[in-house]
Formats: sequence, C-alpha cells, structure tokens
Amino acid sequence: MTRQPFADLARQFNITISGKGSQPMLFAHGYGCDQNMWRFVSPHFEATHKTVLFDYIGAGKSDVSAYDPTTYSSLDAYADDVIAICDHLNLSNVIFVGHSVSSMIGVLAANKRSDLFSKLVLVGPSPRYINDEGYIGGFDRGSIDDLLEALDSNYLGWSTSMAPVIMGNPERPELGKELSNSFCQTDPEIAKNFARATFLSDNRDDLTKLKVPALVMQCSQDVIAPLEVGTYVAEQIPNSTLKILEATGHCPNLSAPEETVRTIQEFLKT
Repeated sequence: MTRQPFADLARQFNITISGKGSQPMLFAHGYGCDQNMWRFVSPHFEATHKTVLFDYIGAGKSDVSAYDPTTYSSLDAYADDVIAICDHLNLSNVIFVGHSVSSMIGVLAANKRSDLFSKLVLVGPSPRYINDEGYIGGFDRGSIDDLLEALDSNYLGWSTSMAPVIMGNPERPELGKELSNSFCQTDPEIAKNFARATFLSDNRDDLTKLKVPALVMQCSQDVIAPLEVGTYVAEQIPNSTLKILEATGHCPNLSAPEETVRTIQEFLKT
C-alpha cells in the first residue's frame, strides 16, 4: 500500500522540544513506552543541546488514528517516521538516543539517511531476540511464540506479570509497576503488532552497514538483551564503543538515570 504523508506531524507524534543548544538530541522510547520514560535523562542535556522527544504512532499521546497495522508490521516504518520527524524539524547533526527496540530503529534510520545523524546511542539494543547458530539472542523460537501467544490471549495479564521481570530491580517494585502501567495504557492490538515487529525481527546484517559512530550501552544483567547481545552489537558496528553498565534490568533510563546520563555525556565528549 502507498503510505500517506502526515498532515500535522508535530501533533501526530506528540513532539516536545526543549533545550538551549543548537545540536539536536532525539530521544526514542522502547516497546510499550512513551517519551515520559526519558524524563530523568533528557533534562540533563537541555543546557547544551536541543532535546526532541516524541511518541511513536500508537504510543503515548500520539494520534492513534494515524496507525495502520500493515504499515507498521516492520521496524522500517518506524525508522521512516524518525527520518520524517528530522526532516520536518529541519534537524541535522542529530544525536539519536534509542532505548531497546528503538536502538535498531535508529540503526535502520541512519542506514537510510546517514546524512542526518552524527552519533547513535543504543540503550539495551538487540538485533535479533531469537537464538541462531553461532548467535545468542536470549530466547529460543518457542519462547518467543509463547510470548506472542500470551500477548494475544491476555495482553493486560501479560503486562502485569512481565513488566517487573523486564524492569528487574525487584527491590524497587515501583519501577516494575510504572512499566506495567505504561504497557497497560497502550492499545492491545497495536502492542501485539509492535511485539511481532520487534521480537521476530533480524537486523544483524544492518549493523555492519552503519556508518555513524555508536555507543552501545549494555546493562550488566538484562533478561531481554543479555550481555552476549550487547557484545555482539558492538563487535558488528564498525565504529562503536561498548559500555557495560553497573545497572541491571532493561530500563536504565528509569532505574539508573545518573549512570545513564554520565555514560552518554562521556561518549559525547569523544
């Protein structure tokens, strides 16, 4: 199908712009989340950069009526949206900060339009969640099929039970509750479609094509993207820096914002 252009892009992606600097930092949220997940991180860059936050179509306060399940059946459509946002705002020399699945969305966007981006920050990236010969993704195909089946049969129940596992940090249950609430606010049908686009993707070949310098931020313990995945991503990207965080879980932007901010700041100085 032919994709229709967005008529009011700022509203449809709920774009928020802050900061006193000229170089833009574009923050992209992960699965089942929205731009609010960056609230402990992005303000630290407002004194030096222009911060741009948004919600993917179907997430947060985006225009859900603009969502089409066929269009958004692959991560390429989300990458096209990132490019559309950059072009609409006349952004250049962009520092893209992507969490979880947005890491690969950022890689795809940079491979399509390397002229737009100066650096990528990949927080908890995974190019493929399913194990393959010579590759550890963290899940076998049966586990992913079970996950998708659970989403189909009882999305709210899955969200309540899985969010604390994904978040980690069981001594801080409020974090898992926040992620669960975020999941539960997402339209179940959209969430199911995005899950398939995410967990069945294989973007390993896209890593080697990346021409933009990248920081790979890997939590020391992460059930979604284990240590082997972060190491693999860093090895495959030609110009990359791997940073193993002391933080645990899959959402250091919430559980360890200080370390997250410090790590990004150190990378930007290089």
